[in-house]
Amino acid sequence: VQVVESGGGLVQPGGSLRLSCVASGFAATRYVISWYRQAPGKERELAALITSPGGETTYADSAKGRFTISRDQSKNTVYLQMNSLKPDETAVYYCKLDRWLGATGPFVHWGQGTQVNVSP
Repeated sequence: VQVVESGGGLVQPGGSLRLSCVASGFAATRYVISWYRQAPGKERELAALITSPGGETTYADSAKGRFTISRDQSKNTVYLQMNSLKPDETAVYYCKLDRWLGATGPFVHWGQGTQVNVSP
């Protein structure tokens, strides 16, 4: 199983960034892909998630209205579009895969993270 994030970088306050998460090499009857972030000195926190099948989405209160999580199943990719970014959203952003095989699970897989810096 591979979970690989990309798309991080430096963006100015108020700017936008789109992160990508490619999850591959796994079997599942259902799964959830989540984006978490961890700022320096803080705990890792959920930003958004999307389910499969179904495609239901959930957002942290801080992300609602500014972040959009979406998926392209043909590319095994989940995206996190982030708009109106703030300096305190500087963090390492991680992609997490939770998968189930029937009633067994979850099996949890994390990516290595991608750094997002929001700064003038």
